Amino acid sequence: MFVKILECSDKRHPSPDGLLSWYPGVETAKILGLFPTSSRSHYIVDSALMKALAERGHEVTVVSPFPQSKPLKNYRDVTTTDIWQASEPFISNILNFNRKSPFANIMRIYNLGHAIVNSTLNDPAVVKLIDSKEHFDLVILEIFMTDAMLGFAHHFKAPCIGISTFGASKWTNDLVGTPAPPSFVPNPFLSFTDHMSFGERMINTVMSAAEVLIERVLDYPAQNEMYENSFPDPKPSLQELKKSAVSLVLLNNHFSLSYPRPYATGMIEVGGMHINRSPKPLPDDIQRFMDNATDGIIYFSMGSNIKSKDLPPEKRQAFLNVFSKLKQKVLWKWEDDKLPSKPDNVRIQSWWPQDDILAHPNVRLFITHGGLLSTTESLYHGVPVIGIPVFGDQHLNMAKAERGGYGLSVAYQAISEERLSTAIDAILNDSTFKQNAQAISQRYRDQPQSPLELAVFWVEYIIRHKGAPHIRTAAMDLNFVQYHNLDIIATLIVAPILIIYLLSRLICRKRAPKNIRKNDRKKRN
Repeated sequence: MFVKILECSDKRHPSPDGLLSWYPGVETAKILGLFPTSSRSHYIVDSALMKALAERGHEVTVVSPFPQSKPLKNYRDVTTTDIWQASEPFISNILNFNRKSPFANIMRIYNLGHAIVNSTLNDPAVVKLIDSKEHFDLVILEIFMTDAMLGFAHHFKAPCIGISTFGASKWTNDLVGTPAPPSFVPNPFLSFTDHMSFGERMINTVMSAAEVLIERVLDYPAQNEMYENSFPDPKPSLQELKKSAVSLVLLNNHFSLSYPRPYATGMIEVGGMHINRSPKPLPDDIQRFMDNATDGIIYFSMGSNIKSKDLPPEKRQAFLNVFSKLKQKVLWKWEDDKLPSKPDNVRIQSWWPQDDILAHPNVRLFITHGGLLSTTESLYHGVPVIGIPVFGDQHLNMAKAERGGYGLSVAYQAISEERLSTAIDAILNDSTFKQNAQAISQRYRDQPQSPLELAVFWVEYIIRHKGAPHIRTAAMDLNFVQYHNLDIIATLIVAPILIIYLLSRLICRKRAPKNIRKNDRKKRN
């Protein structure tokens, strides 16, 4: 049941980040957020939207492994705990991904997705939620191999919005009919641009075809089994649900940071909606440390999944040797109390307020794993990067950084004191890296409204229009042959060939000598 809180469609209402924007009439709703992944970086994006919706007066329930440290108004946690054990085999082996082929890494990621979904659907807190008689007006689901969890939308009879923390992929495109021509849309697991050579287009096409095969042979059967076992009958098939449940997909991406590409109406770019438009105050000790860094700050983090403390000793020592020779101070995300042989200019901490760190004017360089959240934050604040990509879209993101002139990539397997020193010196001593990062920052910031405002608008739009079926593309009703017009192409090719063949036979028969035609008739008789 909705409770109207704004009567007039042209009243001004405070936006989630404190700005005033034009909003249509808004009604509070009960919203279920499903964010099962154990990656904190994913949750940072997802929770930014849910907190903004709670501030707007909506009643939100969030299923995730990350409960709030302090209770928030209109925000209820349903905390999953089994996920940590399920994802441990993947996380503990993550630094070995570079030794595997892209196809092997895709298989690993699918296996991780299945483990995450299975542990979430069988978590006691989630089973209790499914068995409850609660009502929700909307379901927001992180799309990360989570097809089985579309069952929540049908179970609670609510429209669904998907959210992707790393941009468009086959997982999201299939839900709203977004085209992804492999001729100019690079696969997220490859490091190609939108201008590919013949060989790159060939690899890109094969990779996209392999994803279709993996989805049908490996992913769908596993997702369907979890869906069937977790949600009560009667229910539609999972295949039907994939074509009808999702009204909209929000992408953590923006064309100014990526490559222009086509989107269906039900796919919206809201990249960087988690970034604080006004940086939050840093803790006093960190603020002093950074303010006093007259030669600049280097920030080093390998993200939420990769732990610096797990780096092999020789690679860790290479970083320590390089950092010890720098005039700059270093903030290092180090997940342990002690760092042996730590230089005096290095400060360690298990978790940093990264967005607000990067906003500090003394930050001159960000050494990162190349995840989309990190590269987005660095570009928003105009900070050049050195990337050490390990898996997923990190290679693609760092290829963009090198081609865009705002970063350099150092292969994980090739980490050495010499390579790190060369890359750091290049960034610090060549101002074009900073200039290019700032130029992209200006383009990225040049938007009519903040990404978070845009995301909130579209969430409320879907609620107001009860799933907004009018934005659903007819592509969702076509099979593979119809969508690609293969039947039409076959008809256009086969029909003329058949007509030409028949005409040629007829002409040949008319031109044949009479005695041959007579002999043909005798043979038939």
